[in-house]
Amino acid sequence: MYNRYKQNIGILTPGENKKLKNLKICVIGCGGLGGYIIDMLSRLGVGYITCVDGDFFEESNLNRQLYCNEKNLGLNKAKCVKEKVKQINSSIYINAIDKFLEENNSINILRNHDLIIDAIDNIKGRFIIQDTCKILKTPIIHGAISGWYGQVTTILPGDDSLNYIYKNKENEIKNNLGNPSFTPAHVASIQVSESIKLLFNKGEILSGKILLVDLLYNDQNIISINKNN
Repeated sequence: MYNRYKQNIGILTPGENKKLKNLKICVIGCGGLGGYIIDMLSRLGVGYITCVDGDFFEESNLNRQLYCNEKNLGLNKAKCVKEKVKQINSSIYINAIDKFLEENNSINILRNHDLIIDAIDNIKGRFIIQDTCKILKTPIIHGAISGWYGQVTTILPGDDSLNYIYKNKENEIKNNLGNPSFTPAHVASIQVSESIKLLFNKGEILSGKILLVDLLYNDQNIISINKNN
């Protein structure tokens, strides 16, 4: 299997590359962000990936969701992702959960993972992830997209970063900017690289900071999450 992963060497040592197979990562959402995230994790060789989504592919997903195609419209996203990922890397385990993450099932779904990746599209769900991971002491990589724009932050155990990003967690933000194919791919790649940095203690992670991406004007800014405001 060396040839499969030889291009990992350089950003990872051979020893770190072997440790990938022992990692357990849970991705919440298998759509725009989630599909790309799961694809990248499986190609890297992460040994255990839980993918969670109670939604079904529909025609409007075809423009951006990696695993959506004309033949699987109407089928559950998590189950479809599992079948496709098995074709990419049969040596890893995919745990497909065809349910939405909710308060009454979040502990059971999120427990026993090294990392949780937030790839959902609603604020309420993000707070369920944060509140549950605070109990479980599990880090989160948060990502969100809208039109040309995206954001990524790393939430370490006990941190409440989402409280300062979404100060009114009861109000959903209506997306009037659309979502093309390239924004989720770009933001997902940042989330995956942030995951690798966090898990292998490399570089600088976005803890206490948020990366704001503007693809329209080729602008990226990192700002501190001001918890005093």
